[in-house]
Amino acid sequence: MSESAKLLITGATGKVGQAFLRRMFADSGFDRFQVRALCHNRPLPEHARLEISRGDIADPDTVRRLLDGVTHVLHLATCKETPERIIDVTVKGLFWILEECRTSKTFQQFILVGGDAGMGHFFYPHPIPVIETQRHSAYPGCYALSKVLEEVMLEQYFIQYGLNGCCLRAPWIMEKDDFKYTLSFGDDVFGGPRWRELVGADKANEYQNAGTIPVLCDPLGEPVLRNFVHVEDLVSALLVALDHPKSHQETFNICMDEPVSYRRVAEHLLRTRGLPSVDVITPFRSTWLDNTKAKFLLGWRPEYDLSRLIDEAWDYRRPPDDPRHVWYPG
Repeated sequence: MSESAKLLITGATGKVGQAFLRRMFADSGFDRFQVRALCHNRPLPEHARLEISRGDIADPDTVRRLLDGVTHVLHLATCKETPERIIDVTVKGLFWILEECRTSKTFQQFILVGGDAGMGHFFYPHPIPVIETQRHSAYPGCYALSKVLEEVMLEQYFIQYGLNGCCLRAPWIMEKDDFKYTLSFGDDVFGGPRWRELVGADKANEYQNAGTIPVLCDPLGEPVLRNFVHVEDLVSALLVALDHPKSHQETFNICMDEPVSYRRVAEHLLRTRGLPSVDVITPFRSTWLDNTKAKFLLGWRPEYDLSRLIDEAWDYRRPPDDPRHVWYPG
């Protein structure tokens, strides 16, 4: 397709949005796309094909303005465990965007980035690989519930109105040194589990000083398998899905070929960096998110395996102007 197009991207300043825009603008295959980015509290680098918009997607008048002339929508805006905002952003906001899409004369495709939180990821037993047709099973909390509501709402617009779109369901998204800090016994831990709370402050301090790596284990003491995706692999999938005929009204699991084994992480870091490890028994369970459908229908392949995920995180050195910052709880 060579005609001009305009893409609206919500949540544009998050890790996925920024990586997506960098890759899209660098690829001449997407030169026909102008981009309207909805930003909240962070800036974006200027670009000749980038228009910055601000506003509340829970407001239908704002959404009507945002969708004017838009052909494609990439919906990334989300909330974590923030009950006071989550319905406005992830339910009302998505509803108004989909309403504008279905009545628009220019609209062509809607892409949603979903999450395996809606499948309960490691909170519930999953005796077989999780495929796209498995029923939703949100874990406790409003964030996981919101991911279910998003996917169901989009699916209903496929059924009710024949809307063209797809959902790319991602597990925990990594970039830079994120993965290293998921394994910290300190207060600088990224996400969960919060290892310090599981082992107690004294043990946590001892482990942190020694550089000890936690091995997440299930209630029977077996090392947990958990799903991740690097942001660059997710962006690759988004770019492939854009206008792909086989993405029509489909959901795809976008993740590494195999889930991360916490035991194999510890073994790799012992072998390559001499770091000790300790087993931590938890109520969490192994999950294998299956990405076969995306590989079969879209021809997409992830480039990150376990070794690359670990080594890049440990080798990364943050510049002074890019400190670690948690933008949301959870």
